[in-house]
Amino acid sequence: MRFARLALPDGVFFARSDGDQATIWSGAPWLSRGPTERVVAFREADLRAPVTPSKILCVGRNYLAHAKELGNDVPTEPLLFLKPPSSVVGHHGVIALPPESVRVEHEAELGVVIGRQARLVTRDHAMEHVFGYTCVCDVTARDLQKKDGQWTRAKGFDTFCPCGPWVETAVDPNALRVRCIVNGVTKQDGSTSQMVFDVATLIEYASRVMTLEPGDLLVTGTPEGVGPLVNGDTVTVDIEDIGALEMTCARALR
Repeated sequence: MRFARLALPDGVFFARSDGDQATIWSGAPWLSRGPTERVVAFREADLRAPVTPSKILCVGRNYLAHAKELGNDVPTEPLLFLKPPSSVVGHHGVIALPPESVRVEHEAELGVVIGRQARLVTRDHAMEHVFGYTCVCDVTARDLQKKDGQWTRAKGFDTFCPCGPWVETAVDPNALRVRCIVNGVTKQDGSTSQMVFDVATLIEYASRVMTLEPGDLLVTGTPEGVGPLVNGDTVTVDIEDIGALEMTCARALR
């Protein structure tokens, strides 16, 4: 099933979508909420970020070729970092390029939406805690990442976690094509089969560090081909069996 979050005249609602119609849900579907009797027509412009996570847990250097292109070794265990919930922006959102950085880059990634609380879960049971999948762009101020020696500022600016356009539940995450297209030119083109640590392994590892709550977003790493974004760029993260997340870039004014 496909679940979206829609901005309608009377509020913002979670909904199960089917074409250009949607059944309004009584709340976030990963909280076991169910459908209402309300069915609405919606436009693509009504889509908002499909998740409102308590935390965004990301994985660095989870593709061998990407680690090598930045001159890094592949970690022997998952390399975790956090983005703040305030970095989330939805489909057709604007990536605000901050004046503090002269090198902001795109990173197309598979996002995993947690469906059940996960704490100290084993790999064999990890997938029982997944609700569905979405497209994510882990926007990164690469110069600040190198300057700071840690990643909070470089990864944490407002709008640096576009996700959407919706959440798909019936997806096998193990061999999905992941692409990033900038101004119509494909910059990244990889497969989740190339991940060093698969989704189940990541959930097992992460749940031994922190409790993953329903609605949390696990972002699984990016294939090679990351590159710069500048004012006016259009960016698409396209993931097989999920959809295409589209954004634009604009220089932020302070």
